[in-house]
Amino acid sequence: MNTATAPWRPRAALAAVALAASSALVPTTVLVPATSAAADAPPPAAAGRKVIADGHVDMGPRLDHGRWTIGIRDDSGPSPVWRDPAQTVLQAVDAAAVTVPSDPAFSFLGPAGARVWLLPQVQQQGVLWPGWNSQDPSVVHTVDREVTWKLETVRGPGRFLLFVNESFGTPSILFDSARRLPQETGIETNSHVHGNWAFTKPGTYLLGIRMTARSLTGTPYDTAATLRVSVGPQDPRQAFTAGQRPASATSTARRHHSSAAGLWLPAAGVLALLAAAAAGVVTLARRRRARTAGSGRDGRTP
Repeated sequence: MNTATAPWRPRAALAAVALAASSALVPTTVLVPATSAAADAPPPAAAGRKVIADGHVDMGPRLDHGRWTIGIRDDSGPSPVWRDPAQTVLQAVDAAAVTVPSDPAFSFLGPAGARVWLLPQVQQQGVLWPGWNSQDPSVVHTVDREVTWKLETVRGPGRFLLFVNESFGTPSILFDSARRLPQETGIETNSHVHGNWAFTKPGTYLLGIRMTARSLTGTPYDTAATLRVSVGPQDPRQAFTAGQRPASATSTARRHHSSAAGLWLPAAGVLALLAAAAAGVVTLARRRRARTAGSGRDGRTP
């Protein structure tokens, strides 16, 4: 098999082993029951900008008045609400910083002793606990089997990884911005999953994601969004405008008719995009697919 082009298919175990967010990254076993059908009324939508630095949030699809969309379910307040990713910043505060252990199983995070910011698979007080779910009633009752979640772009100063801990604490990488994009994973309907969101450097990250599915009657659903993440000691509000070019830059790009000039490039570069020097064309590599059906469910319902 040609490993350069073969789909990337890590599989997560049905019983998730969660990673304790400590400086030693010690895994602890958490048994999670299967979810039941989502029956509650969906939370309302909230307007306005919001920085979320603590508590529980989930990212996931839903049908909003018939429109397939990606939202962030915010459970950090007194009652849950859906938020627009464009108006939401997920913050990894300095309390989320951990040290990469000497265990070879975690060497993909960097050299032992290196500092990374980790939004963990297991809830930790004072640190944001992000997950993803397909439990909105509009999804449960209309989508055929599963939702496909793709990571299409990563813009930021460092590397982004999303991984889950399988049986016996073995990490399984779902997304890695050091690999070619897009990458994808499957989410069974009526699932609620948590993983470890790791960032190797402080700064602002823009995660370009896409969610697709097919209805029980065969209708295709497809939409994209950008997750905004502020990592480390900075003003998280600057992430709201990250990636927006000033007007002067826009006009310059139009005068030169340059497709390459239309890209937003942070100082550290875009880890997941390869610029073709001769043509100035950005090439996306073939999809790498990872199926994680049934992993890490914790039985929560909307």
